[in-house]
Amino acid sequence: AREEALKLLRLVHIPDPERRMKSYPHEMSGGQRQRVMIAMALANDPDILIADEPTTALDVTIQAQILMLLAELQRKLGMAIVFITHDLGIVRRFADRVYVMRQGEVVEEGQVEALFA
Repeated sequence: AREEALKLLRLVHIPDPERRMKSYPHEMSGGQRQRVMIAMALANDPDILIADEPTTALDVTIQAQILMLLAELQRKLGMAIVFITHDLGIVRRFADRVYVMRQGEVVEEGQVEALFA
């Protein structure tokens, strides 16, 4: 289990994963904590990763790193990602298809290019 956890931490680019395995969450940056959460989500080798607001409370530089990481993992692992966000800039850059919801109901859906046309 330890080796698998280390492999996952390396996969999400956690520096010095052996040392980080012994760290408490408050000893990590927000970006590192988000990477650990992504590693945990990948532990069961999912076909679909649900990323619910994965860039919330991160600065713009770290947001970009997390988005690049998710895109890299999607390519490398061949999985789909359901990306839940309020940030339409991220939707425009990251998504192929979009569903706009209001009070739990889909009010608009389509290709990203059509939504932003």
